[in-house]
Amino acid sequence: MNSPTSPHLPASQGGTPVRAKFLPISVPWIGEQEKQLVLESLESGWITTGPKTADLACRIAGLAGTKHAVCVNSATGALHLALEAMGVGPGDEVITSPYTFVATVNVIEHVRATPVLVDIEPDTFCIDPAKLAGAITPRTKVVITVDYGGHPCDYDAIRAHTQPRGIRILNDAAHALGAAYKGKPVGSSALADVTAFSFYATKNLTTGEGGAAVTDDAALAERISLLSLHGMSRDAWKRYTDTGSWYYEVVAPGWKYNMSDVAAAIGLGQLERFDEFQERRARIVARYHAGLGDCELVRLPGARANVTHAWHLFPIGLELEKLAIDRGRFIQELRAENIGTSVHFIPIHYHPHFRDSLGLGPGAFPVAEDAYSRAITLPLFPRMSDADVDDVIAAVRKIATAFRR
Repeated sequence: MNSPTSPHLPASQGGTPVRAKFLPISVPWIGEQEKQLVLESLESGWITTGPKTADLACRIAGLAGTKHAVCVNSATGALHLALEAMGVGPGDEVITSPYTFVATVNVIEHVRATPVLVDIEPDTFCIDPAKLAGAITPRTKVVITVDYGGHPCDYDAIRAHTQPRGIRILNDAAHALGAAYKGKPVGSSALADVTAFSFYATKNLTTGEGGAAVTDDAALAERISLLSLHGMSRDAWKRYTDTGSWYYEVVAPGWKYNMSDVAAAIGLGQLERFDEFQERRARIVARYHAGLGDCELVRLPGARANVTHAWHLFPIGLELEKLAIDRGRFIQELRAENIGTSVHFIPIHYHPHFRDSLGLGPGAFPVAEDAYSRAITLPLFPRMSDADVDDVIAAVRKIATAFRR
């Protein structure tokens, strides 16, 4: 029988925790380069939208394989502006996934269009192309794809439904900077008309708060840029330079979605190490697979052969039928072992607002609902040491074994 200090006894029952110090699910890695570039911005006098924001936009466009990028305050802002630039409005329908952060659907309502949800694939948790055709109507104007966790959607299959009907694709790639589908980088016009990236604190590249919209369509890019800063005429930020003018015109009722140079400076520093970050994420994922691959009590995320996964998230699925506890209790047990976790995501139709506005309830999207009931997102960030990864593996195995049926 286990003693009260046994390492095999769950910490919640008096056992020794796997870790002495709490491990968060994600921690940004800000280096000296980022600090120096921020200081440079502060000393230059450009602390709002200026040359560093323009430089970051140019470099993000290059990374995404597109001609144009507009840096904004968030991926939410990028999605909203893209829908506005595409002319989506009342009477239009926009199809998207129920297994995403609420921002994806919020922006559809912001433009007064109607959200239409389509269930997901059981392996990628991306929108299921096989179910897409049945959701398309004459009112469908845009499909918002969601590259869940950093795994690209099946764009060939999706475009087979959208392209013949003239339906545009807006990609919510908040998780997927650096990912690729069949050799094409996420952001490419071969995949989507506009792609939105997030540079939030937990993302693979961060500016603290921030995002970008990328596209090959010059007209869309110009419209997004204009709307991102009050609808002021092009290059309005230059009015504060020696080549600018005090005069500007507002040509559309825009928003205050611009990115600051201080934020862009962080992003430029992050770009210098982005390849290193991505390589480290891939090594952590490989270590997780090696340590948990033989554990029949959990399901591990994978990547299809034709994609490059960005590995923003590492979501496992519990084999609940083999466990005596549910997902919520499993999370509590991991917390007692000093392992931080999260859940990505609560299905859209489970939130009170969308349950009421869309008239949907449990049973509407069985694949997404099943995924949610099992899902736990484990820590994944480049600053994790191999010992940190091993602690997570040990904790998952410890709790799964302790509560096996």
